[in-house]
Amino acid sequence: MHRLHDRLGLRTNPVIFFLSAAILAVFVTATIAFPGPVENFFATGSDWILTNLGWFYIFGVTSFVVFLLWMALSHFGSVRLGDDDEQPRYSTPVWFAMLFAAGIGTILMFWGVAEPISHFANPPMRDVEPESTEAAREALSFTMYHFALHTWAIFCLPALAFAYFAFKRKLPLRVSSIFHPMLGDRINGPIGRAIDILAVIGTIFGVSVSIGLGTLQVNSGLARLVGLPSNTFTQLAILAIITTIAVTSVSLGLDKGIKWLSNINIVMAISLLLFVLVLGPTLFLMRGTIESAGSYLSSVVELAFWNDAFGDTGWQGGWTVFYWAWTITWAPFVGIFVARISQGRTIRQFVLGVLGLPTTFSVIWFGIFGLASFDIEFNRGGGLVEEVVDQGDIPGALFAFLSNYPLSTLTSLFAILIVVIFFTTSMDSAALVTDMLCTGADEVGPTRQRVFWAITTGVIAGTLLASAGGSGLDALQQVIIVVGLPFFIIAFLMMYNLWRALRHDVTPPPALRTRQWVPEMHAEPR
Repeated sequence: MHRLHDRLGLRTNPVIFFLSAAILAVFVTATIAFPGPVENFFATGSDWILTNLGWFYIFGVTSFVVFLLWMALSHFGSVRLGDDDEQPRYSTPVWFAMLFAAGIGTILMFWGVAEPISHFANPPMRDVEPESTEAAREALSFTMYHFALHTWAIFCLPALAFAYFAFKRKLPLRVSSIFHPMLGDRINGPIGRAIDILAVIGTIFGVSVSIGLGTLQVNSGLARLVGLPSNTFTQLAILAIITTIAVTSVSLGLDKGIKWLSNINIVMAISLLLFVLVLGPTLFLMRGTIESAGSYLSSVVELAFWNDAFGDTGWQGGWTVFYWAWTITWAPFVGIFVARISQGRTIRQFVLGVLGLPTTFSVIWFGIFGLASFDIEFNRGGGLVEEVVDQGDIPGALFAFLSNYPLSTLTSLFAILIVVIFFTTSMDSAALVTDMLCTGADEVGPTRQRVFWAITTGVIAGTLLASAGGSGLDALQQVIIVVGLPFFIIAFLMMYNLWRALRHDVTPPPALRTRQWVPEMHAEPR
């Protein structure tokens, strides 16, 4: 391996790099050669996990939220992620744009209309009348539960652990470094390498699923606008174009490529949001978004522990468990990326920023798009439920929604461009971070390494789409639910190791003393 590594001019860990690449190559080969058995394997594994371990996924993410808030509010919150006098590298607005674009930008575009409308037509708890105002309120609460605080807790936990162990303890930027309190120097041995290989493979799969969903959405938009056929060949062609764009961006690096695209993309996304706000029922959307935020906050504790134990409808598996499993496979990639752009912030600034800023934006985004969708159903003749839910066109939900607004062709093209840039930034961020997972260094490696991982992500996404055939979304869900399970186990170990390291490194503050007041003496009454 070392000889081949040197011959190719690489600068990475040969064992992690080549074994990860080999495992992914075996997956691609097996999926192409034996599509039936591979599909059955993931379907069987997914069904077993949903039946027996769905509660574990739900409990796990809620545990992350509680742990992170405790970290921020405890005396650990004043610990700086870096040297004691170090200042943040990026301003807060730029920091937010970069972590947002690398995080769930694609997800907001894909599910912004599709999820609220789906829950509006089929209320998750089955306790309200479908397509009623009560169903609308419940739909938004569930949607915000899926994409606000809990999603960002999944990203924030590994990001905090990476930042602490890399910038405070000066360990390599690898998942194995987080296990130093447990393993010691064994993180540099076979156990540590196995952890890092698992992180690389999971990251590639998680991003590939996102790229696959984005490809389905772009294909649906182009089919509506120009009649492009919705089939596997078209989707693979779209994916090839996007991969080419991502490879170009990867070669430019973090500051010139990802930062530039992220800033442009967040402005474009906000522009689309303002377009819907201004040309839609503005007053209703503003009032309703605030009301929906309140409904979400008042119900988030119940939703965070709800497991559908009495109804046992299977709804949680297709929605919440899928989201958590999908998001946690992104966690190493987004975690390292967010950690790298957050050096110099305190734990309190980091946690409250990573949880607070994107959560606020997500609540506004789903509030406006969700309420505007309900307005179409209640006041503009409807049609979204029939097209998105009854006909199952979830990838085309956003474009069906925009057809109810002026300049629908232009805005649909604009939305497609946003989606393309969103998952381009996800793809090139993933390539950069996957390379770091292999090298363990903060410095950018040779361009050829990042290009390799970008192309690999595209190939895995293409393999998943091609093997899925007509059941694209279902097949992607089955794969990611299986892949996500070991990451939940790792996440619990992350919490333990981070707490153990901080307890060891941070001197406990002295006990607080309150002023001791001498009782005032009153004269005895005569």
